[in-house]
Amino acid sequence: MSGDPSTQLIIKPIKSASMKDLIHLYKEAGWWESSYDSQPEFLNYIVKDSALFVGVFWKKKLIGMGRALSDLASDAYIQDVTVLKEFRGKGIGKKIIQTLIEKLRENNVDWIGLIAQPGTSSFYKELGFELLKDHVPLRYKD
Repeated sequence: MSGDPSTQLIIKPIKSASMKDLIHLYKEAGWWESSYDSQPEFLNYIVKDSALFVGVFWKKKLIGMGRALSDLASDAYIQDVTVLKEFRGKGIGKKIIQTLIEKLRENNVDWIGLIAQPGTSSFYKELGFELLKDHVPLRYKD
């Protein structure tokens, strides 16, 4: 990526995306499981059915994403924030989070949370997030 990246990027909410681009993002993020190979269609629903899905495009290619699960009335959870490896370290992840927050605030969402992967909490703290004291994230497991 040459030149000023901010003039070449398009960051916007989307309701659909190329399956190929989504798979590439998921694989580079380390989220892809071999069981997804036979039924990758779930990715279409992740984009379409998220309350807010932000895509980052460079030369019409999806190079980053983030989404929010929400009722768009009060609470939201941000998840699946990633940028292709070759585009990392350029402030794109920060712009994804800022765009998600801006769009959620436009809907009067006043509680925005997320679960940070190990080693990423300082990134989120710089963007205004703080640890939830006396709270423990839990996951249902069969």
